[in-house]
Amino acid sequence: MDAMTITIAGLAILALSVLGGWLSSRLIGKKARTQAEMLEQEAKEKAKQIELDAKDSALQIKQHAEGDISRRRNELSREEDRLQKRRENLDNRLERLEQRESQVNKRQSSVDKRANEIEKLYEDQLAKLQEVSRMTVEEAREVLLSEVEKEARNDMARIIRQIESEARQEGEKKARELITESIQRIASDQVAQVTTSTVSLPNEEMKGRIVGRNGRNIRAFEQAAGVDIIVDDTPEAVTISCFDPTRREIARRALTQLISDGRIHPAHIEKVLANEEKEVYKVIEEAGQQAAFDAGITGLSPEVLKMMGRLKFRTSFGQNQLSHAVESSMIAAIIAAEIGADVEVAKTAAFLHDIGKAMDHNSEGTHAQLGADFCRRHRVRAEVVNAIESHHHEAEQESIEAVIVEAADAISGARPGARRENLEQYIKRLKALEEMANSFKGVTQAYAIQAGREVRLIVKPEEVDDLAATRIARDLAKNIEETMQYPGQIKVTVIRETRSIEYAK
Repeated sequence: MDAMTITIAGLAILALSVLGGWLSSRLIGKKARTQAEMLEQEAKEKAKQIELDAKDSALQIKQHAEGDISRRRNELSREEDRLQKRRENLDNRLERLEQRESQVNKRQSSVDKRANEIEKLYEDQLAKLQEVSRMTVEEAREVLLSEVEKEARNDMARIIRQIESEARQEGEKKARELITESIQRIASDQVAQVTTSTVSLPNEEMKGRIVGRNGRNIRAFEQAAGVDIIVDDTPEAVTISCFDPTRREIARRALTQLISDGRIHPAHIEKVLANEEKEVYKVIEEAGQQAAFDAGITGLSPEVLKMMGRLKFRTSFGQNQLSHAVESSMIAAIIAAEIGADVEVAKTAAFLHDIGKAMDHNSEGTHAQLGADFCRRHRVRAEVVNAIESHHHEAEQESIEAVIVEAADAISGARPGARRENLEQYIKRLKALEEMANSFKGVTQAYAIQAGREVRLIVKPEEVDDLAATRIARDLAKNIEETMQYPGQIKVTVIRETRSIEYAK
C-alpha cells in the first residue's frame, strides 16, 4: 500500500516537472522563466503534501486491517473451541446410546425366550385339553357360545316381557287418565273447515266468458294469480289448482267476485285480484291474532302471527291446521299443568309446532325444520324452538315440554272425527301395512284391522322365538314410522303360538 502511494506521488512530480520544463521552454523572457520556476516549486510542494497524506491514509488502512484480522482470529478460535466441546458431547451421547441399545437387545432376547417358552406351554396345555375333551378349539367355542346365547336369549326375553308388561300396565293407566281428562276439558265440537278449490258457475256460458277470446281472460287470470284453472272437468264449475293455499284462496275469492260482477277482462281481473289479496292478508293477520288469543298465548311477534294465520287455509287429512294448532296448544297446556312442566313453553310450542306447513310449499326441508328456523330468526325461546324441531324426531328432544308437544299433536290428530281420508288412500294404506308385515322372515299371515289402527302378525313358532317376535314388532313399528304417513298411531301385535295335540285311542 505504501509503495503504490509513493509511486503515484513520483509520477505526479514527474508530470509536473515535465509540464514545468515545457512551459519554461515555451515562455519567452525572464518573467516567463520566473513564473515557471514558481509553478515548479509549488508543484513540488503539493506533491510532497500529497505524498504525506497518502502515507497517513495507508498507515490508517493498515492498522484497521490488522485489527480486523485480529478480531476474526479470536472469533475463529472461540468457534473452534465450541465445536470441539460439542463434538465431545456428541461422542459421549453416542457412547451412552450404544450402551443402552446393547442392554435393550439383551432384554429383548430374554423376553423373546420367555415368550417362546410361554407359547410352548400354551400349545402343550391346549393339546392336552383337546385330547381330554376330544374337541377342537373351534368346536368348543361354538358349543360354549351356543349355550351362552341360548341362556341369554331366554333370560332377555323373559326380562323384556316382564318389564314391558309392568311398564305398559302402569303407563297405560296414567296416560289414559291424563289424555281422557285433557280431551274432556277441551270438548272441541267445532267442525274443521276444508278449503275448497272449486268455484260454482251459474251456467255453462260463464265458462266461455272466463276463458275469453283466444283464451286471453284465463291466461291473464292464471298469470296474475299464479294458479291453474281447469274448466272442462265438472259441469257448471271450475277448479283452481295451486300448491300455495293462500294464493289459491285469493284466486277463489277473486274468481267468485268476477263471476258475480260479470265484468271479466284482463284489466278488471288484475284490479279484483289486488283487492282480494289485500282482503285475504287482512283475514290472515286477524286469524293469527284470534288463534293466539284463543290459545291464551302472548308475546309473539307480528310476523309469527301472520305466518300462523296462513294455516287458516291449510288442511292435513281434512283437518284445518290453524284449528289443530289451537287445539294442540290447549291439550299441551293441560298435560303440562298435570305433570308439573312449564305450561307457557308447552302451549306456545304446541301452538307453533306446525308453522312450517305455512311455508313448506315453496321451501326445501321438512315443515318441522322450516318452522324451527323461522321461529329462531324471530327470537322465539330456545325451548320452544327445540320442541318445534323435534316433534317428528328430526332432532333430539331436550325437554319434557318437547315430549308433551309431540303427545298433544298426536292426540289432536287422532281423536275421532279430527281427520279424514278418502277410500282409495285408506285401501292403499291397509295394503301397504300388510305387505310390509309379510316381508319379515317367519311371518305366515298379517292382517290390518281396526281401520288400519292395528296390524297383527302370526309367526311360525319353530322359526321365531320370543326374542325374535319382540324384535319383529319393534322393527315393523320403526319401518311404519319411517316409510308411511298416517294420522294417530298404529299398534303392532306379533302372535306366536305353540300347540301340542295328541289323540287317546
